[in-house]
Amino acid sequence: MNARTEPAEAETAPATPVRPPLIREFLLVAGLFLVYKLGRQLATGHTGDAFRNARRVWDLERAVHLPREKAVQSALLHGDTLVHVANTYYATVHFPATLAFLVWLYVRRPAHYVWARRVLAVVTTAALVLPFTFPLAPPRMLTGTGLVDTGRLYGPSVYGPPSSDHLSNQFAAMPSLHFGWALMLAIGLIAATRSPWRRLWLLHPLITLLVIVGTANHYWLDALVATAMLGLALAVIHPPRRTATTAGRGTGVPVAREPVPAGAVR
Repeated sequence: MNARTEPAEAETAPATPVRPPLIREFLLVAGLFLVYKLGRQLATGHTGDAFRNARRVWDLERAVHLPREKAVQSALLHGDTLVHVANTYYATVHFPATLAFLVWLYVRRPAHYVWARRVLAVVTTAALVLPFTFPLAPPRMLTGTGLVDTGRLYGPSVYGPPSSDHLSNQFAAMPSLHFGWALMLAIGLIAATRSPWRRLWLLHPLITLLVIVGTANHYWLDALVATAMLGLALAVIHPPRRTATTAGRGTGVPVAREPVPAGAVR
């Protein structure tokens, strides 16, 4: 047997996923947020239909025995501090949390970033169709429910009177993108990370759900429809395969082995 040693073949870890061009992604994400805001404004009006649909949604929820939104709001109203925190969460967390999620994925998990951005774009675009076809007044505007507008009464509020509020469409409650985006954030971080605690990210959509219902900005059905739309998008747009690289453990650097004697068992 030849005792000569042979240099081992270099083993190369899987290549790091290619990060999309920063400027292009900035424009795409900025466009996503702009479409979200402008699209909802274009669907303004239809006040009569919005209130008729609101009554139908309310009656349907009672018919299928969904919990009453008033139970969640009553819990918030036990103290001014709690309801103020809920209003602040509704007003300030939605956009910054989603943006931070996309930025982190872009920097640390590029393959998951592309997947999450596509899913969010599909869900957001689809959600903008409903206000045209199914305008819906939020429960805080619906009389006879026992609900109050916590933002107006306790602050802070992101909405003014509907007649003078030209920055948002308050009759676009269905679906709740507050909840849809929060759920995608949790799903995306669970898929992209390996921490044993990563499922705690589900607390974000859970808190968001309680906040949007408790502040009377959304019905339960708004969140259910958002969940269904997100589920359809996830069924079509699949996440990247989970590997050491996509989960943040790959280095992309060749790893050399020690020389091995020729004919030796590896």
